[in-house]
Amino acid sequence: MSLFVLSDTHLSHINDKPMNIFGSRWDNHTQKTVTDDDTVVIPGDISWAMSLDDAYYDLAFLDSLNGKKIISRGNHDYWWCTMKKLTAFIEERELKTISFLHNNAVNVEDFTVCGTRGWYYEKKNAPADTDYQKIVAREVGRLEMSINAGRAICCDRELIVFFHFPPVYGDFVCSELVEVLVKQGIKRCWFGHIHSVYDALPVIEHSGIEFRMASADYLDFKPLKIDV
Repeated sequence: MSLFVLSDTHLSHINDKPMNIFGSRWDNHTQKTVTDDDTVVIPGDISWAMSLDDAYYDLAFLDSLNGKKIISRGNHDYWWCTMKKLTAFIEERELKTISFLHNNAVNVEDFTVCGTRGWYYEKKNAPADTDYQKIVAREVGRLEMSINAGRAICCDRELIVFFHFPPVYGDFVCSELVEVLVKQGIKRCWFGHIHSVYDALPVIEHSGIEFRMASADYLDFKPLKIDV
């Protein structure tokens, strides 16, 4: 079994939200989702659904595919709720291959998977500093909680971190999140969120850490294998 990452599936089995308006890479994109017997981390923007009940149809589609899926929240996952409700929901609906990454960590083969949503903005659309700092402080806390949970279970596995938003991209650096990664000795991270414009790829190196793009359209909907 191998570990893969593929972000931003933007599934829409109940909502009319065609993604191919953003380019031809999105044509028939749900047919290119992973089919191998592996584990795939999907860090955010799983579904366009607005409620957990509506998200069921997209989660059921993911569940029908081979392999396990570890999913975390993106900025469009409005259906996301508490971990207790999410866990109860997949148990009630008998979704067997899906688990959630939220203030926790998961061991997969040689890795311990950690992560949080993160935060990002284009400087031309920057929010008020107070709003930005409030959100970042919350994400810093969640990142620390996840990594600490990972340290408790890792047993010499490499701790790797997944974000939805890029902590580093172009001129943007979320220094608060990067400081946590440096302090915790994290060396490799993956992120999504960015579509159509890929300015600083394939690998962004900052503060001794590698940040890699995992947006599905960038990967042409082929999950990226994470090597030891």
